[in-house]
Amino acid sequence: MQRSLRLPLSVASATAIALASAPIQPVAAQEDGSADYLGVMEINLKDAVQFNWGYQGALQGAGTPNQAGIGAFLPIAVGENSVWFIDALANANFADFAGYSSIVNTEVAGTTISTSTRLGYRWLNGDRSWMYGINAGYDSRPMNTGDADTDVNVFDKQDVFFSQLAAGLEAVSNTWNFNAYALIPIGDTEHRLNYFYQEKDGIIHIGYYNGGALDTYGLDVGYRITPDLNASVGYYYQQGDQDDADGSGVKGRLAYNISNGLTLGANLSYDEAFDTRFTADIKYRFGSNGYGAPSKSEPAVMPAIQALSATPANRDVRVHDGCSGWGWFSCAWDSVKHEGEKFFAGTDGKQSTLEKGLGCFLGADNCQGSDSGRTIGDVGDAADKAANLEEELQEVLREL
Repeated sequence: MQRSLRLPLSVASATAIALASAPIQPVAAQEDGSADYLGVMEINLKDAVQFNWGYQGALQGAGTPNQAGIGAFLPIAVGENSVWFIDALANANFADFAGYSSIVNTEVAGTTISTSTRLGYRWLNGDRSWMYGINAGYDSRPMNTGDADTDVNVFDKQDVFFSQLAAGLEAVSNTWNFNAYALIPIGDTEHRLNYFYQEKDGIIHIGYYNGGALDTYGLDVGYRITPDLNASVGYYYQQGDQDDADGSGVKGRLAYNISNGLTLGANLSYDEAFDTRFTADIKYRFGSNGYGAPSKSEPAVMPAIQALSATPANRDVRVHDGCSGWGWFSCAWDSVKHEGEKFFAGTDGKQSTLEKGLGCFLGADNCQGSDSGRTIGDVGDAADKAANLEEELQEVLREL
């Protein structure tokens, strides 16, 4: 718990230090003398900050799905130098690429609809060279599950639901942009996704995969290389109920504004739980950047003004899965082999180890007097599921 508190505080401290050391005047204003030179002080925010909507899509990443959907930005109160807003997204989440799980082991399947909502407040500093913002909201993610990419036999696949509260801090100038965020799962943060079994070297391995939503705390720092190209690097810390995903990660991003409102992004991340992940995204917003778009007849509006109506980042519920076993079963095949051989030593040999293992899993009495098999049936209410699983298991045995 102390570590969880230290991370958000350290991220907030890093943000404050970065903002304190950032240049007060944008590059263009320094070169031309003042922000007034660009006409920025004459801009009426009620003209610049308006309702916009559009589409977005992304390939699967570290704990996030293949997705595409619709989103909208709604200003609810626009002042002389500030705006209150609501931003909402709804995405269709698609199946993972075959043989490549976005949550590490279990492949995401089917199509579900995830949502994300942010209520925020943004304001400009005195000369409008910086935009600052704060936002908070709620994200949801139903998730269907499929096979595993670990070559085990999966059955009793579950459809589960995750949700989280989120908060973010923003700062954008003509050159730099900073974004600190916290994603905090709520409700049932961990679910059993399936059961699995595998016979290896004459030993049956039985277990299940658990999926859990991750707490994520991060800071992204971006630099505008050209008016249309932005590069950023980020640090994040993640943790979950299963603990095996806990740790730090780094990421990088390049985003290119192809034309009015159309942006392409490429992202690369690394952490010990997900290893290296590459993803790409696309976003198009109608009416979002037209006012500030470069043209031959009028100068471009500064990024600080455009950022007032930008869609907040980091909206996904991130999920990681890990496997568990019962009694002497484990997900580490090498370590389980020795204990499995001891358990089955002295059996009459009339049943295959596969049949014995499945029998123990169902709480049967053919486990040679050991309590381990019966314990397996008790953990995770497996005994209560025996009636539902027996028919499917018998079908599996017939196929084998």
